[in-house]
Amino acid sequence: MKKTILLISAMSFSAFGADFVHPLKFGGSEAEKKQVVEFIKVNVKETYTKIGMGDPMTLRMMEQEELNSFKRLTQAQDGRLLDNVIRTYCGMGMCNYATLLMMYNEQANADSQELEW
Repeated sequence: MKKTILLISAMSFSAFGADFVHPLKFGGSEAEKKQVVEFIKVNVKETYTKIGMGDPMTLRMMEQEELNSFKRLTQAQDGRLLDNVIRTYCGMGMCNYATLLMMYNEQANADSQELEW
């Protein structure tokens, strides 16, 4: 699944723009929820349609994956690390919550490791 998400993310050219909701700035209002859902729907449709996978089943499955990832990112413990991940990956056109969550987790894991002989 991680490889699929990375592959799809690499093909996504959605801009990090006004519709993006930063997970740690999410207050939970109905307006914000609608903004997150709309960003996810547009981003997923654009990404998957480009690669010929714009069927309803795939779109709903990936929309749900994105929403679940967003919800998990709202619980991120290291805001500075998450900001860096967002800046890096959204700047490369890989601005989807599943990628951001995966890379945040990988960065957090790498941060706690030490080189050993």
